[in-house]
Formats: sequence, structure tokens, C-alpha cells
Amino acid sequence: MSRLRSSSLEIKEKGTEFLREQLDAAQKELKLKDEECERLSHVRNQLEQELEELTASLFEEAHKMVREANVKQAAAEKQLKEAQGKIDVLQAEVSALKTLVLTSTPSSPNRQLHPQLLSPGSSRASSRPFGHTRNKSASGALQTEPTNPEKDTVHHDRELDSVLFAEFLSWKECPNLERSSAFISRVYREDIGPCLSFTSAELSQSVQRCVENNSLTIEPVITSSLPTDKNIHQGGTNGCWTPIETKCALSGLTRPCRHRIKLGDKENYYYISLSSRARITAVCNFFTYIRYIQQGLVRQDVQQMFWEVMRLRREMSVAKLGFFHTEHS
Repeated sequence: MSRLRSSSLEIKEKGTEFLREQLDAAQKELKLKDEECERLSHVRNQLEQELEELTASLFEEAHKMVREANVKQAAAEKQLKEAQGKIDVLQAEVSALKTLVLTSTPSSPNRQLHPQLLSPGSSRASSRPFGHTRNKSASGALQTEPTNPEKDTVHHDRELDSVLFAEFLSWKECPNLERSSAFISRVYREDIGPCLSFTSAELSQSVQRCVENNSLTIEPVITSSLPTDKNIHQGGTNGCWTPIETKCALSGLTRPCRHRIKLGDKENYYYISLSSRARITAVCNFFTYIRYIQQGLVRQDVQQMFWEVMRLRREMSVAKLGFFHTEHS
């Protein structure tokens, strides 16, 4: 019995010692795992913090890039708008210059009557209130009516016609050259048609079409080299000289023809008298100014525009009656 008891105690002690060793090993392993978990938790926290910082940085960078892109886009759109505005202005100026230049060649530069639009604040505008004038050329150019009030010996009172002004205001809202407009239709009926109505009806219609299309060429004739043979017809070609006294192609009357016209790109020239040229020039003046208004180049109030249009209409009426000015008159 004593042996059994001692064996049992011994087994019990060994079992207890074994269990204690197992427990110590388990505790050590658990401690290691706790340390590993703590380390991994620390790493996770560090990674989460770095991820948050990286995300915030990326968002900030993205917002910065978006802001910069928006600023650049706004600047580009502004530059594009400014460039388009400059292009429109340049196109309008080029178109306006085309309306000014009737013809110009290296051997005979054009010095035809050039209208000039004056801004209301300029010194020239103060002396020429309507802002649209033509200068004389060096070749006996015409001016249908003096535009400088200081040189005009006749002073006219004026009163605004409500019907004419209303028609002009309606046209001014959407300026064009269509005859459907009451304003343009009236000018054609009362001024342009009668002013360009010559004896040669067919040629008159061709001249009117070219004036409307801005394709009419008027140039002075060099008289110093002209022959005295009066049998040369009025519709000669480019190389045909015409005497000073010859038949006007439009009126059919024998008159001093110091200018000639060409219709579009046709080769034939037609020699015209001073009176015929004055009538054509008066209509060209009107179309030039109307095109300036249409292109937005006239910097005046609407009443100043209206009175300038009335002055140009008066030029056409006066020219139709046979009155015109030369640089020697």
C-alpha cells in the first residue's frame, strides 16, 4: 500500500510538473501572441494613419489640380473670347477697307473718296458732327455736298420726321440690306432708284447691282496722254484710251469724261461724265455708311446716325438734280 501511495504521489507530482510546464509554455506562447497582436495592431494603426494622410494629400492635390485646371480653362476661354473678338474686329475692318478701296494699281494708286468714321470724342468729330466724310482725290474727285459747317455758306434748320425715324429705328434693331425693310425699301424707291436711273437702262441696272455687291470699280482717267480722236467708243477695253470729250456710257451725252468704271471682274471699261460719277458716288457713300452701321463700326448715338443717313440721302437727291462739286468749283 505504501508503495502504491508513493507511486501515486510520484505520478501525481510528475503530472502536476508536466501540466505546470505545459501551462508555462502556453502562457509564454500566449504572451508572444499578445505581443505579436500588439505589434500588428500598432502597425495597423500606423498604416491607417498613413493611409488617411495619403488620402487627404491626394484629395488636396486633386482639388488643387481641379482649381488650377478651372483657372487655366477660364483663362483660356477668356483668351479665346478676346481672340474671337479681335478676329471679328479685324474681319469687320478688312470688310470696311474693302468698301473704301474702289481700285488701286501700282501705276495708278486709287485716291477715290474715302469715308472716315469719327468717334464722338475726337477733335475732327467736333467740327464734323455727323462722323462720315469723304476726301477729294487728286484727280478731280467730286463731293456731292460740303460736310464742313464752317465752309457751308447755307445754314439749314432741321426737324426730325417721326415716320422716317421710326423706320430707321426698326431697321437699326437688325441692320441689313434687304429691301423687305421699310427703311431700305423707301431709300431704294425715293433715292437709290432715281439716282441710278440713267438713259442706258441695262447698264444702269448693272451698275446698281455692282454697287449693291460692292464690286464696282471707279478710277480716274489719265488725260495727259489721251489722243484727240473722238471716234473711240465709250466701252473700250483696258488698253483703250478715251479723249476728254466723249460720250458718257450712262447718260449718252457728250461730256468731259474724266473717270471710268468697271463692272465686277469684267474687262470692259465704261467712261462716265462728272455728273454720272457724282450720282454713283453718292449712292456708294450711302451703302458704305450703312455697311459700317451693319458691322458695328459707327460709334454714335442713333439720332446722329439718322441725321447722317438723311445727309447722305440729300446727297443722292442733289446729285440726281445735277449738282456736284469738283475741286476747282
